[in-house]
Amino acid sequence: MAKQTINNVKLGIFVSAGLLILILSLYIIGKNHGMFGSNFYVKAKFYNVNGLLPGNNVRFAGIQAGTVKDIEILNDTSVEVTIVLDKKIKPYIYKNAIASIGTEGLMGNKMINIVPGNGPAQPVEEGDYLATLKAINTDALIQSLANTNSNIEVISQEAKVAIQRLNRSASLWGVLEDTTISPNLGASMSNVRKISARIDDMAGVLNNIIDDINNGKGAAGAILHDDKVAVNLKDAIKHINAASSQADNMVSNLDSIVNGLQNDMDHGPGAVRAVLKDSALTNKLNNSLDNIQKGTAAFNEDMEALKHNFLLKGYFKKQAKKKKN
Repeated sequence: MAKQTINNVKLGIFVSAGLLILILSLYIIGKNHGMFGSNFYVKAKFYNVNGLLPGNNVRFAGIQAGTVKDIEILNDTSVEVTIVLDKKIKPYIYKNAIASIGTEGLMGNKMINIVPGNGPAQPVEEGDYLATLKAINTDALIQSLANTNSNIEVISQEAKVAIQRLNRSASLWGVLEDTTISPNLGASMSNVRKISARIDDMAGVLNNIIDDINNGKGAAGAILHDDKVAVNLKDAIKHINAASSQADNMVSNLDSIVNGLQNDMDHGPGAVRAVLKDSALTNKLNNSLDNIQKGTAAFNEDMEALKHNFLLKGYFKKQAKKKKN
């Protein structure tokens, strides 16, 4: 009886030990610690691990490469993650590799993705720190999607109201269904094209005129580019000024003659007075004087217009400066 009890105890201990070993083996295999393989570890620092836990998977270029061994808070802005990797992939991971936190599927467990960096680098060593990317905040992403969904709903409601208003607008549908608008619109566009073609023709003509002026062709071109024409124009203006001065002197002389005649008529000898008293002769003289004064005024107006002409304005300004000097 005592021997049977001892055997039962031994059997219980053996079964318990086997179960413990089986549980440990399953735990190690489940956590991918590699019971029969060699490992090495690297580290990475993150600002926020977003729910990453020890034992979560690590993938390199999309291939299962290891697990998260430990997570330690260094300070309020840095969390250190220790990553255990299979030594078989060590030759393929370089010091410029980048680690980032992602998810397995859309809503799966957190995991670490390691991707190769740009440019040449040395192979990674035991205990090296990998560069990291800022983890995507899933909660913030979902909140942003919720806000976007709300905005889309508002836009949809406003679009629905706008479409309903358009459907109720009889005048709009009347315009759209009017068959006469299309021909009229086509005719209007044809007229616009014709006007545009005419404007192009006018622009071409103006360009030709400007080219001729720049090349010294025509009167304007000759005035602007031919020195001889400019000299002749100055001489003509001098003659016009001289003629104007002579006309002013003539008018003054005529005024003196008229005053003398008036004096002779009033106080002069009989013969001269009799001639001057002739009404017909007086009318002719008055008409002649009026014509002379009108011609002089018109001539002065012409001279004033010449002074303001853009071709002669510079010359008259120079003459005025010379007189002042």
